Amino acid sequence: MDILITTATSHDEQDRAARVAVLPVGSFEQHGGFLPLITDTIVACLIARRLSTDYDLLLLPPVTLSCSHEHSGFAGTVSITAESLTAVVTDVADSLRRSGIERLAIINGHGGNYVLANVVQQANVAGPRMTLFPGRMEWEAARAAAGLQTTASEDMHAGELEVSLLLHAYPELVGDDFQQGDWQASPRSHLLVTGMRGYTESGVIGRPSLATAEKGRVILDSLARSFKDHLALLL
Repeated sequence: MDILITTATSHDEQDRAARVAVLPVGSFEQHGGFLPLITDTIVACLIARRLSTDYDLLLLPPVTLSCSHEHSGFAGTVSITAESLTAVVTDVADSLRRSGIERLAIINGHGGNYVLANVVQQANVAGPRMTLFPGRMEWEAARAAAGLQTTASEDMHAGELEVSLLLHAYPELVGDDFQQGDWQASPRSHLLVTGMRGYTESGVIGRPSLATAEKGRVILDSLARSFKDHLALLL
């Protein structure tokens, strides 16, 4: 059985005695017609589960609703406010601290969760307590390692990177029509005003036709290696 959330017991975690927890933060938003609404949550969980396994960390269940306001108007998309997301992450960190775990790695699967950067910066004023992963540099390194043909800007949403990750881990969730789903929209100077509707009819911005399962595997491997520096800072 392959599921996205942890099945560890309390005794498992007592024996693990992890000093760092990993919290996947996804979203529930449109990803065109060939990826599920939970795509960002799947991506965050894939990364978090890999980091938990490689570095023996406490794996938390995902936050599945977040700030997807730029996707408003596309069927199925549900958002919460930035204030609500801040409160959830802060409450999780406080609860962990009361149980003796002082460090938290937030694994963000949705680029629109801008507020998470502020949460992490504020948490670290008195010393390293949180990290936000992957950042721009880690994503760029993963793209280079996997030989992706698109840039992060070109491949904003439901494109080469996201489809590759799902083809690697959950190919049954990728619709066959992803190979005809390419949609280019650059630049996007007014995205914060118009949302995705101002730049795409299909909900896609990127080139999903370039995706392969092998690229997804290499992306995940690269991210797992990149996290080592983040963990060293926390510990």
